[in-house]
Amino acid sequence: MGNGQGMPIETLTEDQVPELRNVPVYASGEEIGHVGDIYYDDSTGQVACVGVKGDALGFSRQWIPAQGAMLQEDGLYVDYGREQLEDAPRRDDDSDLDDDLYQQVRTHFTRHEEELAVGKERTQAGSVRLRKWVETQPVSADVELERETAHVTREDVDQPVGRDAEGAFEEQEIEVPLEAEHAVVSKQVVAKERVGLEKGARTETQTVDESVRKERVEVDTEGDVDAR
Repeated sequence: MGNGQGMPIETLTEDQVPELRNVPVYASGEEIGHVGDIYYDDSTGQVACVGVKGDALGFSRQWIPAQGAMLQEDGLYVDYGREQLEDAPRRDDDSDLDDDLYQQVRTHFTRHEEELAVGKERTQAGSVRLRKWVETQPVSADVELERETAHVTREDVDQPVGRDAEGAFEEQEIEVPLEAEHAVVSKQVVAKERVGLEKGARTETQTVDESVRKERVEVDTEGDVDAR
């Protein structure tokens, strides 16, 4: 039985490929056949698939991907179980591997699982409205006003009137206009403040919970076998 160490056959050079011919093939520790045909991809320079003559499973040839297959001293070891091999796509006419069959084989022997991909999209979360209105409020201001006043002045003369003494006793009336300041109110519009809206951004972390599916591989063995 293999010791768990070996060489991935994907790393074999073209000159080393013949080393795979007719070596025993072990699936989960059970010998299922031996290597027949080998598909070497010239574009990648790697072994892509091997055709297993499934003597123990009853099929003439089954293509399996090279990915994960390890070449050890006593044979080629793959991680596939009997059930997965028996259900694998193959052709009854034993025809060569073409692109269509190659894709079917890769899909069948690939374990799939879903991965959670979280993206972001921008949506409107709300809005801010700036509204202006007019209100009237009473105001008061003190202002100093000047008002003219009149007062009678008296001055002692004590001198003769002269010859026209009778005229000194005529009736007379003197009128003096008096002025006063009154408060005059006017209003003017003055810009006091410029008001606007600016947008900013803040970052927050949100936890997203979801379920993903994974394919599991279970190996069933019978008897004394080394299932790795």
